[in-house]
Amino acid sequence: MLEKKYEFKEIEPKLQKFWEGEGIYHYEPDSSKGVYSIDTPPPTVSGNLHIGHIFSYTQAEMIARFHRMQGQNVFYPFGFDDNGLPTERLVEKEEGIIAQDMPRSEFIKKCMSTTQKYEAEFKELWQSLGFSIDWSLQYETISPLAQRISQRSFLDLARKGKAYLKETPVLWCTSCQTSIAQAELDSLEKEAAFNWIPFQVEDEELIVATTRPELLCGCVALLIHPEDERYVKYIGKEAIVPLYDFPIPILGDKKVSKEKGTGIVMCATFGDTTDLEWYNVYRLPYKKIINPDGTISDDVPFIHGLNVGEAREKIINKLREEGLLKRSEKILHTVAVHERCGKDIEIITSKQWFIDILNDKDKFLDAADKINWYPSSMKTRYEIWVQNLKWDWCISRQRYFGVPFPLWYCKDCGSIIFAREEDLPVNPLESSPKEPCSCGSNSFIPEDAVMDTWATSSLTPMINSKWGEKGDASQKLLPMNMRTQAHEIIRTWAFYTIVKSIYHTGQIPWKDIMICGFVMAKQGEKISKSKNNASLSPKALIDKYSADGIRYWAANSKLGTDTMFSEDELQTSNRFLTKLWNAARFSVMHLGDYQKQKDVKLMPIDRWIVEKYKDAEAKAAAYLEQYEVGAARYEIDEFFWKDYCDNYLEIVKERLYKPEIHGYENRLSAQFALYTSFLGILKTYAIYVPHIVEEIYQAYFREYEETASIHKTIWSRADEADEDILRFGETVKQILLEIRRYKSERNLSLKTEVDTIRIFCPQSFIPLLEETRKDLHACTGAKTIEFREGEGLAVIIGKGGFCCY
Repeated sequence: MLEKKYEFKEIEPKLQKFWEGEGIYHYEPDSSKGVYSIDTPPPTVSGNLHIGHIFSYTQAEMIARFHRMQGQNVFYPFGFDDNGLPTERLVEKEEGIIAQDMPRSEFIKKCMSTTQKYEAEFKELWQSLGFSIDWSLQYETISPLAQRISQRSFLDLARKGKAYLKETPVLWCTSCQTSIAQAELDSLEKEAAFNWIPFQVEDEELIVATTRPELLCGCVALLIHPEDERYVKYIGKEAIVPLYDFPIPILGDKKVSKEKGTGIVMCATFGDTTDLEWYNVYRLPYKKIINPDGTISDDVPFIHGLNVGEAREKIINKLREEGLLKRSEKILHTVAVHERCGKDIEIITSKQWFIDILNDKDKFLDAADKINWYPSSMKTRYEIWVQNLKWDWCISRQRYFGVPFPLWYCKDCGSIIFAREEDLPVNPLESSPKEPCSCGSNSFIPEDAVMDTWATSSLTPMINSKWGEKGDASQKLLPMNMRTQAHEIIRTWAFYTIVKSIYHTGQIPWKDIMICGFVMAKQGEKISKSKNNASLSPKALIDKYSADGIRYWAANSKLGTDTMFSEDELQTSNRFLTKLWNAARFSVMHLGDYQKQKDVKLMPIDRWIVEKYKDAEAKAAAYLEQYEVGAARYEIDEFFWKDYCDNYLEIVKERLYKPEIHGYENRLSAQFALYTSFLGILKTYAIYVPHIVEEIYQAYFREYEETASIHKTIWSRADEADEDILRFGETVKQILLEIRRYKSERNLSLKTEVDTIRIFCPQSFIPLLEETRKDLHACTGAKTIEFREGEGLAVIIGKGGFCCY
């Protein structure tokens, strides 16, 4: 039987081993059950996990448990995103090294070693939380399987003309020294200076305010709003660039703000994306100013070899010396930064691989209409992102630890030689094409860039279904039932997965998408690895409060909303676990001689608690179908705390203890209701607190249910509850509430006897109340109870103690 205290430190690891040993959560590929498949975000191996990860991953895991307990064959794999820039930066930080300063192969070995260490820690954490993952389905985005599928994806896109190589201006991080995609941009408000600089137009000066004077040598045009009466006469003329004395055209464009600065804008190659837009629209010349490492090009007078910050300071001093700095004003303005490192982004010309996304924006918007978004408001974020895309997806990265491009370039004719699919995965740095180039040459240059990590993690549905592999299950598993993720990566993971799925399969990747919120360290600041702003590690919190305590807390909010975390909130979890354990001990104690009889005549209040459970389960299930784990938990909590513990157990307590007074058949009725409703409570709480409910189930219920684990049992999903008996139960609850209020207001003990209680209620309830008379006498302490017909409910206690409802 159950011990007096729930010892979670002993019980939780014991049950985790039991589940693994019994294969409780294994996916059954040959089962005839309907499949429910989940596309779970592989956490990036970039540092330790924090409570924010626990929050979102646990909510999704609860959905997996729910569908398993609806009789579905749950396909719930788990992976690790263990390649790319985030992992490289972690290794550089931990090892105190710089990737470019050491042999590539040696750095990759260090990356592999680090990822293996972190993946083992991540897996141990998820297991300690009782996650119902089938670990035999584990994958890593750097594994040979994932690399093969990622390279197969690239070759397929190249064949379809969707992947292409082009030398063009690209977004570039000079800190990470790699190209990046539009989705990797963040906006940051920074302090800068507007510098007023004169450009000569014939015998006049045009003053231009710029924050980037270091790009003067790369200036290719001035732009003016065509309706700006101050300057419209200059459109079509030429201006002379100060310090460098070369002419540039003056153009008219409505994108120029007449109010910003002086109303004249300098276009250089490239200060920002607007410069790039004008460069393309007006076919302006390209002047190289900034190198990939962030230094100024050698052929730029005055500032060559300096980094951008140094060059800006030096050119301002030079302008000042020459009398060309009219004024300088401090401002705050928004700049584009790399989300990974927070450094300012430059735009430089480089040859990169792209995936064409701009030509198919309508397809990606149509796909969003076919997916169910939870919450629905998140669809708008996706649509706004797609509608405002300005760049194709740059997928090549000038880094080291990633999936290689499966190709070489002919040294003689420059042709691209793609690897054969049967040879995948290939590393072109370590292998050569199997055949000569069509020109006859056997000399090749390997592609040394690696793919953007999103180019592989966007394939998680296809990796999980082993697309193109032996045992390909994509016909069975795709589209997957559900994708879960955070709202910040709608523009990356959600969008890129939709792109890949549409291009490769012609269908959406999943039917539903569940978007979780953040955990905030304080108002406006999310908990993150980079900020290191979590108080205790998840492991420390589990050791202190239990896995079930953390899980119960994680189900405390509306889907998609951010929530604050405080350890104080875990005290609520502790109180709940104690209450559930004590309720179990009481219930099981009174079921010792119960044999799960089937033909039991139920008393009205026993019928009520059984029907009330059905009602609570149905409401919880309806919320869970909408991925609202918090709202579902609220329904179950309300039933457990208020209906079952506060009312039902108090009503039937004496009947259970004293069958000689109430009758043995009436005690059997209470036992039936106790068994049925409390087992139901355990089943519905199983998705939230799997350890404690399993321990209770194994201690008593397993013998009668003949199912190895509560997590293999099925929710009742019974017919609609009996509304008449539910209304009767609510009437009884209100009667008890009024009596308790009467005693509380008079500082009387709840056990204090009262002489008479007169209850006025609808005629249809009186026969049911008569059957409940002994229970009411026992729990109210009333010597006499009278039932009388009335339109509503009224309770008169003693002499003049009048309460109404």
